[in-house]
Amino acid sequence: MLRLEKINGKNVWDILKLSVDDSQKTFVASNEISIIEAYTAITAHGYAYPFGIYEGDTPIGFLMIGFDKDDYWEDAPDIAIGNYNLWRLMIDKKYQHKGYGRQAVKLALDFIKTCPCGPAEYCWLSYEPENQIAKELYASYGFVETGDMDGEELIAVLKI
Repeated sequence: MLRLEKINGKNVWDILKLSVDDSQKTFVASNEISIIEAYTAITAHGYAYPFGIYEGDTPIGFLMIGFDKDDYWEDAPDIAIGNYNLWRLMIDKKYQHKGYGRQAVKLALDFIKTCPCGPAEYCWLSYEPENQIAKELYASYGFVETGDMDGEELIAVLKI
């Protein structure tokens, strides 16, 4: 059964070993970068929840949830303010095409619905315009593109 486990001193090294296929590296930041971003967001009075995705005891991916914006995110999209963000999702190349990404999105949304930072109206995310697989996955959960961008990425939102 798929589950999320908070990144900690015990599991971080296993999560850092996970990666996507070379053809996907332009679509998602490495887990090293993501964990650094989580740390810097938290130290700048922001919120970040980095998780390992596990099938039983086997680490198969990484997921990160954010809330609002931190002190240094000067170009944050308007939707970020007061809302949750499915900030990162990656499934290791050995475990792709098995439905884990779909299950992980559900686990992320279940976590967000517990309102760990308080209530919010939306969950938002962004992805590269060329990433058709991500677009279809998120659309299947009801995420709708807004026409806005976060840097080079399309923004999609889900009312929660």
